Amino acid sequence: MILSKNSDVKGLVVKSIEGKPMNGDLLVKPLIKGDEMTLLEIHYQPGVGAPMHVHSHESLAYVVKGKVKMTVGKEVYILGPGDVCRHPQGIPHGVEGLEESIVVEIKSPAPDIATFLGT
Repeated sequence: MILSKNSDVKGLVVKSIEGKPMNGDLLVKPLIKGDEMTLLEIHYQPGVGAPMHVHSHESLAYVVKGKVKMTVGKEVYILGPGDVCRHPQGIPHGVEGLEESIVVEIKSPAPDIATFLGT
């Protein structure tokens, strides 16, 4: 796929990540997948997020709107619009919406969405 239009991509309601249950439903839009990476748009509600988990790919998370708390290892970061955080491969990390938020994530190598999202 070379082009993806956000309005054509259906959001997936995610109930778990890496087999760990969410503390509420998360909306994820898998916008495009390349040979080596994938791009997701993730919608967080206040108090909802991904519990601490580990996976075999690296992620870069860019906050488009709102405010989120990201935990990477033992460090906790509060991010707002324009902020970016890296989730290294194999390091425990989690995200929680502090207000209604949109985060865009790039994951590499490109994981099979079904293997880590419980939809």
